[in-house]
Amino acid sequence: MSEDRHPFLQGLSKHRGAPPTIIVIFGASGDLTARKLIPALYNLGLDNLLPGDFHLIGYGRKPIPDEEFQADAEKDVNEFSRRPLNPDIWPQLKANIHYHAGGYDDPKAFAELREKCLDIEKKAGRDLQFVFYISTPPSVFKPILENLGSSGLAAHGKGTPLASKMIIEKPFGRDLATAQELNQIIANQFDEHQVFRIDHYLGKETVQDLMVLRFANTIFEPIWNRRYVDCVQITVAEDLGVGTRGGYYDTSGATRDMLQNHTMQLLALTAMEAPVSLGAEDIRDEKVKLLKSIQPLRLDPKDGDAVRAQYAEGLIGGEKVPGYLQEKDIPATSSTETFAALRMSINNWRWQGVPFYLRSGKRLARRVSEIAIQFKQPPGGLFTDPSRFDMAANTLVIQIQPDEGTTFLLNSKIPGLETRTQPVKMHFRYATTFGSNTPEAYERLILDAMVGDSTLFIRGDETETSWKLYTPLLEYWEECGRKGLDSYACGSWGPLSADRLLWESNHEWRRAGP
Repeated sequence: MSEDRHPFLQGLSKHRGAPPTIIVIFGASGDLTARKLIPALYNLGLDNLLPGDFHLIGYGRKPIPDEEFQADAEKDVNEFSRRPLNPDIWPQLKANIHYHAGGYDDPKAFAELREKCLDIEKKAGRDLQFVFYISTPPSVFKPILENLGSSGLAAHGKGTPLASKMIIEKPFGRDLATAQELNQIIANQFDEHQVFRIDHYLGKETVQDLMVLRFANTIFEPIWNRRYVDCVQITVAEDLGVGTRGGYYDTSGATRDMLQNHTMQLLALTAMEAPVSLGAEDIRDEKVKLLKSIQPLRLDPKDGDAVRAQYAEGLIGGEKVPGYLQEKDIPATSSTETFAALRMSINNWRWQGVPFYLRSGKRLARRVSEIAIQFKQPPGGLFTDPSRFDMAANTLVIQIQPDEGTTFLLNSKIPGLETRTQPVKMHFRYATTFGSNTPEAYERLILDAMVGDSTLFIRGDETETSWKLYTPLLEYWEECGRKGLDSYACGSWGPLSADRLLWESNHEWRRAGP
């Protein structure tokens, strides 16, 4: 495609230097492609952030004419984009959307895909970067990766700035052994700098803001340690049940679905040491160091560090909803946890003795993801009379969804002729300060992958370090079956047993949310 077709097509050559690119999406007919990937690419184009000669190829088993795939993409933009379809911009992008049908284990289909990519490159009259986005079930990761290798697609441009790149969605294994196996399969075809393991939480504005909040504000860094922090609570809660995903979810559970990946990323960014620079490897090195310093979880059912439970029937929004075992495709004997809470200890100078509490679950009181740093109470007894002073621990809350922002809880005097106090909140909301139409996570992450910036992506050794921590717990729960599996009512904040993790240190779960 010529650079002079439309201004938006010139894109990153003037911004962050992404070369002309072909993106191939494996799993092109899937829900993620429709809801997130196609709208993200459209919005990048709308913002003049797509490179010159940008092409999209959807890859799937079902044969679909290019025109039908383009029409589906247009519907996806109309339905799911944060901004409406622009009739001046869309035709330029639409003309370079293609579809390629083939099996994921079919070498011939991959050879034909290579020819299609090379033909596009030849017509462009210059070298193009190939980016492969694997958005499929993990059962076909291996054949896709091996066929990318055997077809020569993975080696395209190797040793040059235009070396092929590969973006892959979680899960990155089910345990340590499968994570190591997946990393080896990837390493057989791609060098680590070509690999972008995606966790969309890392593309959220408040998650990206964590390092700025910590290291660009003098008031926080000196007190971000064991001397002043009492505990840290990380909550990733959903009010929805498993819906139509029961069959898949029952093989995963809350720990694999949320805690081992999203929540651990939040913990690492919250607790890691300052990197020596903003370079991708310096940041990722510090995350891995932090994860390695987390102590093994105690598995004793009475005073251990982990609690699991399933939701029972209850009320959500005033309406009665069924329990997990009554959901479609869920076996009556299932021991899969829909809620998990953990107490973690970090063995380093900064955090020695500070408990980190993690929880995630379905059918909880509300949908919210947040990090809460609770500071220690000041010494002395000036304001200890409960009849006059309503006091709370100072708490900094970074809310990741649904309303991105930061809240600081502090104590203030109530106006009047006597000294009385109550806790008050100072709010900062991204939507209020910067406007509500901020880029979505996938826009930032796809853009970074095209540019080759791996800062917000997960390195292979990071996945293995996290799985090393979680695998003994998951194996222990599997051996126990339903023994020790608690329950909680839909619409609650989880089982009473989860409170035990905090009571032992004189803490309690905060009511997550604004």
